Amino acid sequence: MSDVRGGVQVPDDGAAGRVPAVTDDQGTGVAVPGVVRRVVSLVPSLTEAVAACDAGLLAGVTDWCSHPAGLSARRIGGTKNPDVPAIAALAPDVVLANEEENRAADLAALRAAGIAVWVTQVRSLPQALVSLHRMLTLACQLPRPAWLDAAEAAWQQAAWQQAAWQQAAAAGLRPARRVIVPIWRRPWMVVGRDTFAGDLLARLGAVNVYAGHGERYPRIGLDELRAAGADLVVLPDEPYSFSATDGPEAFPALPAALVSGRHLTWYGPSLAEAPAVLGRQLRVAGPGT
Repeated sequence: MSDVRGGVQVPDDGAAGRVPAVTDDQGTGVAVPGVVRRVVSLVPSLTEAVAACDAGLLAGVTDWCSHPAGLSARRIGGTKNPDVPAIAALAPDVVLANEEENRAADLAALRAAGIAVWVTQVRSLPQALVSLHRMLTLACQLPRPAWLDAAEAAWQQAAWQQAAWQQAAAAGLRPARRVIVPIWRRPWMVVGRDTFAGDLLARLGAVNVYAGHGERYPRIGLDELRAAGADLVVLPDEPYSFSATDGPEAFPALPAALVSGRHLTWYGPSLAEAPAVLGRQLRVAGPGT
C-alpha cells in the first residue's frame, strides 16, 4: 500500500502505523506517523500556518504564539526554553521547529523521548514557500492551503514591481534606498547576510547596507550604524519592540520606517499580505522604496 503526500509517493509500513522517514529541511529523516492527529509547534509563525489550515491539530504551542488569537492549545514554554516533559506528555505525532528559533539540545531531548521532530530552515522567500508546502503536506498531512498560493501570487506581483524599480534606478529616475535594519538594542544588532527578512526587503527594493557582512545578525555599535551610509532605518516591532518612541531617536539624521515584524520575519499566512503591508510602511518613510 502507498499514498501520495505533498507530491511525494510514500510507501506505508502498515503494521507499525508509521511510514519510512521523509526528510525535513535539514535533510534529517523524520518518522511521521501514518495518521497525524496531534501537533506541537515551537515557532509562532508555524503555529499560525497550521492553525490557518486546521487549528484542531495543535495540541501544544509556545507562550509566544499570538496568532491566531484564542488558540486553545496548551502552552508549553518559550521557543528557547520549551517544557520537554510537558510536550512529551501531550503525546504529539510530530513537533514543528526551526533551526534558528529553537535550540538543538531541546530538539535532541524530544527525539530521545521518541518524538518525531520536523525542523524547518528558512533564509529566503523561495525557501519559505517550499518549506511551508513540505511541512504542511508531509509533516502534518494537510492539503496545500489556498493562502500559500495567494502568498506566491502576491510576491510574484512584487517581483514585477521590483523589476520596474530597478530599471528606473538604473536610468537615474529613482534613487536606490540603502537601509539598516536593527532587530535589537542594548546591544544593537542588525540584519546581516543570508536572512529571510533581508531577502524580503531586497524584493521590495531596499538595499541592506549589511547584506555582505560575515555574520547573519551582527552586533554593530551605534556610532558605526549612524555612519554606515544608510538612507533609511527600518525598525520592526519584533523581536525587539521598536516603536515611534523607542528607536527612531537613536538615528536623528535618518528617516525611520516602523514596520510589522510579523510581516517581515514570519513565514506563514502573513506572507500573502506582506508585500502590501511592508511596501506601504516603507513608503510612509519617504520616496525611494
